Amino acid sequence: MSVRFQNIQVQQFVERFKTDSTMLRSRVGTIRPVNEFLDLKRVSKPKNMNDVQKRVTYNLAYFSANYLIIFAMLSVYSLLKNMLLLFVLVFVSASLYGINYLNGADLNLGVVRLTTSQLYVGLLVIALPLGLLASPFSTLLWLLGASCVTIIGHAALMDKPIESAFSEEAV
Repeated sequence: MSVRFQNIQVQQFVERFKTDSTMLRSRVGTIRPVNEFLDLKRVSKPKNMNDVQKRVTYNLAYFSANYLIIFAMLSVYSLLKNMLLLFVLVFVSASLYGINYLNGADLNLGVVRLTTSQLYVGLLVIALPLGLLASPFSTLLWLLGASCVTIIGHAALMDKPIESAFSEEAV
């Protein structure tokens, strides 16, 4: 019965991976070229707040994949600037993988025998103070602020292409 349960889990994982990979391929297909994303000819000051709203709405949809890449790059940058947070994330991930690798069995170190629940509590006792010391909240707030300023700033300053203006008039 355990083998059947594991086969079902593997099948569900494979199906989810197929779904996620097709979604990723479709998202990668919508990445706009750099020369279009950084087209200085289309950068202009918006006339009023209504114009800003229209530009942001249009550009967030049009450049969504590019903005996702910017967010990912800023995330990597923030983790590289906060090495303690990166260490804590890697440590917790590796520890959780190691505990799950035991499949509920006890960890026998010769002198000490630790249960799975003791390992989880030990991980919590070590990771929680380290995690708070790593200041994840300030890193997250910096990431959100930098992303919003960069993405909304680009979306507000980048004018719609001329083709889109003609397509709106035809409607």
